[in-house]
Amino acid sequence: MKFLAEILPIIAFFAAFKLFDIYVATVVAMVITMLQIAWIKFERKPIPKIQLFNLVIILVFGGLTIGLQDKDFIMIKPTILYWAFALGLGVSWFIFKKNLIQAVIGKEVQIDPFIADQVWFKLNLLWIGYFFFLGCLNWWIAKNFSEDFWANFKLSTIGILFVFILIQGLWLSKYMKQEPEKE
Repeated sequence: MKFLAEILPIIAFFAAFKLFDIYVATVVAMVITMLQIAWIKFERKPIPKIQLFNLVIILVFGGLTIGLQDKDFIMIKPTILYWAFALGLGVSWFIFKKNLIQAVIGKEVQIDPFIADQVWFKLNLLWIGYFFFLGCLNWWIAKNFSEDFWANFKLSTIGILFVFILIQGLWLSKYMKQEPEKE
């Protein structure tokens, strides 16, 4: 359910883009993101920092897109978001010695304690690389292809994320602590 909530603005953006244009799609993405935050507040739950950061980014870059009628701002927004995630993961690890990937999924994934530090470090590096690469790819596509091609790519990032998580899960499975078999 959480995954659906996170991709909803992308799907709504894409649908509005196909039905109208990039400016209407931008407003739709901004409204959907604000409604998500409002719903979380309504449920009296804490707003995840990532969603709050995404709200700020979409409001700033979406606002610039609408205010200046310049689609480049919304097309570059994913690059800024992806690079910020990569930077956040890197700074968190290399400066503060805190592995955010481990903090997010460490409760669900039990790694063999003898190699856990190495595995979490590598996984963190994989996510840094993933976000950096996706940011570069978005920048290149936004600057070199049509906005229709870019919008299709933006939608495809949902599939790219799914494949990345699947590959990550397969890689992680060989390091996971095995439950003793019950007799």
